[in-house]
Amino acid sequence: MAAIIAKIAVSAATYWIDKPYDYLVPEDLTEAVRPGIRVFVPFSHGNRRTEGLVLSLTKQSSYTQLKPILQVLDTEPILTPEQIRLAMFMRERFFCTVYEACKAMLPVGLWYTEDGKRRVGDKTVEMTALCVDAEDARELCTQKSHKAPAQSRSLEILCDFGALPTKELMQYAAVSKPTLKLLEKQGLVYFYEQETFRRPEVFVGETEALPVLNAEQQQVYEGLSALSDEDKAEAALLYGVTGSGKTSVYVHLIADALAKNRSAILLVPEIALTPQMLRTFSSYFGNNIAVLHSGLSSGERLDEWKRIKQGAARLVIGTRSAVFAPVSELGILIIDEEQEESYKSENSPRYNTREVAKYLCAKNKALLLLGSATPNIESMYFAKTGRYKLFELLHRYNEMELPEVSVVDMKRELRRGNTGDISSFLREELQKNIDNGEQSILFLNRRGTNKLVTCVDCGYTYKCSRCSVSLTYHSTIKRLYCHYCGFSVPVREQCPECGGRLKFVGTGTQHLVEELAEFFPGVEVLRVDTDSVAPAGSHEMLFERFKNEKIPIMVGTKMVAKGLNFENVTLVGVISADQSLYCADYRAGERSFSLLTQVIGRSGRGAKKGRAVIQTFTPENETIKQAARQDYPDFYSTEIILRRIQNCPPYQELYAITVSGQNEAQVISCAGYVREWMELALKNRPNALVLGPVPLSIVKMNNRFRYRVNISCHADSELRAYIEQLVTECSTDKRFRGLSVYADNAPAD
Repeated sequence: MAAIIAKIAVSAATYWIDKPYDYLVPEDLTEAVRPGIRVFVPFSHGNRRTEGLVLSLTKQSSYTQLKPILQVLDTEPILTPEQIRLAMFMRERFFCTVYEACKAMLPVGLWYTEDGKRRVGDKTVEMTALCVDAEDARELCTQKSHKAPAQSRSLEILCDFGALPTKELMQYAAVSKPTLKLLEKQGLVYFYEQETFRRPEVFVGETEALPVLNAEQQQVYEGLSALSDEDKAEAALLYGVTGSGKTSVYVHLIADALAKNRSAILLVPEIALTPQMLRTFSSYFGNNIAVLHSGLSSGERLDEWKRIKQGAARLVIGTRSAVFAPVSELGILIIDEEQEESYKSENSPRYNTREVAKYLCAKNKALLLLGSATPNIESMYFAKTGRYKLFELLHRYNEMELPEVSVVDMKRELRRGNTGDISSFLREELQKNIDNGEQSILFLNRRGTNKLVTCVDCGYTYKCSRCSVSLTYHSTIKRLYCHYCGFSVPVREQCPECGGRLKFVGTGTQHLVEELAEFFPGVEVLRVDTDSVAPAGSHEMLFERFKNEKIPIMVGTKMVAKGLNFENVTLVGVISADQSLYCADYRAGERSFSLLTQVIGRSGRGAKKGRAVIQTFTPENETIKQAARQDYPDFYSTEIILRRIQNCPPYQELYAITVSGQNEAQVISCAGYVREWMELALKNRPNALVLGPVPLSIVKMNNRFRYRVNISCHADSELRAYIEQLVTECSTDKRFRGLSVYADNAPAD
């Protein structure tokens, strides 16, 4: 019998030595080893016991002496051949190892420890079942009704259900476990373990009829439905103003996919939006839904993954990683708020969810639908040039007008002696809402109390010892924190350098709440940021409180900026509109416009007209003016010209090669080598630009310096091969020992 060779992706293989490794399949494991199965194998010269994933089986190898597989970890393949091919695509496109790509597709609960034990076990429940015919059991019920009434009640209930969880049977029949044990001895019942799923939320109740569409929604739905009916992959962009009812269109398209016995995936950018989406879609599709996001426990995430794989849930709702849900027969994949940077992973594998979604839809002949009120510039460009189909919802569902927006010049407030964070105009508007029993949302994308603490005498500033950032003051615990590495120190009453007076500069959400308490004594203010969510239990609990208790004011970070629908909110205030506008990133304008437009759209979503106030030190800025008008078409026409001038996406691809290490001089030297190497490789390419090396916006993080070389060029497999070759060379060069070098496509930072 010819030997069987397994080609295996090994977890311990770094990017520069990543390849399928050949291993011999022992005869006693030939039935168990299949593609998609995980195994333990000896790896490297020390034969270290290492986890691997079987990619394929063959009978030929270019090596004469092969190490054998040590142990098989799975009874069934955990990845399909299609998912393995996706991992290969991700390795080429996102510069990661095959194993890293495979691991990204699996829930944490499926991972193994070094001793071969699963991190999370399956949950089971003990069941009690009849082992005689129901008719015979009913006769026994009558016979036992006087002498053994407890046994009689147990048998009677089992006659109706056949089998029940033992605990439930004991509760319903009001019997103890010894009673059931007596029935087991008599050969009337038996016990067995049955797997049960840990569910984050279970829908109870009757499902509703699908939402009624207005004329504009119906037209868009019919166009998208026609696309999904075609027997080929399609991509479409749904541009709809805030409150236009994009979700209702999603519901109808998903219902169509499920009716055709196909699956659907709906992605949202934030965990905070998942419970609201789940509640909405459960009312239409019941428990045919699975939810995947990092807020679930490991057990819940594992069991939701299993429900999807078994076909028990055909609709998946979740954040970025839900794109890897093991659905069968994918019919439609929707990315809501598709412009959000959270769809880009910043840890290996550094994948772009949109690119993975395109691949999946192409392979499944499915419809990819990108939805947003402020679409990504590249997406709108592709829609206007015909690569995507474009659909538009230009009016709010309830025919209400968009919020009336006022722009407040904070320089004028300073000249009037108002040094606070809330302008006199916004204060008056807040008071009107309080008097009218209406609610307000204030948006400030900085948590904590103060951005920094500095000495007015010597200029000393508290800074992180491990990162090149100032520490943020949190008044509730009277400590300074680094929001990047977690470093923390208590704040002193005087300057630690000269003993001078300390000044607290910059405002965070905690400080804003304190300021509101001074202006509106006795008025409750709810704060929603990462510091307040953990004590409350979840985002959902805070949002439910705001809605049900009609708390007058909610202060929050990006968590409150998108996707939320509160009918009683008629005022939105943006405290610092300039915060993200002037940073060294070609997407700064796009991100600022999107954030402002989205948060303004939280106002006036019910029957009452909405208002919004934007506070800024640069009211003449064109992006702020466009956001105040909610004028995406004008913003796009301005921004696309800048992109063409800058040779930025969508006109050229951007790749980044980042070097990090503890020795800054060594990091700069390596980054300089990267630039020289790429300039030489791309010298014959027209319009190719190699820029840098430049420090990242936070050059030092967790004691590692970070520098980057950016490459602007038309992308193809040759360019990616150059980058892979360069990363491999730098990672194996003795001059650069101790450094980390990695590549990324269009990094988010």
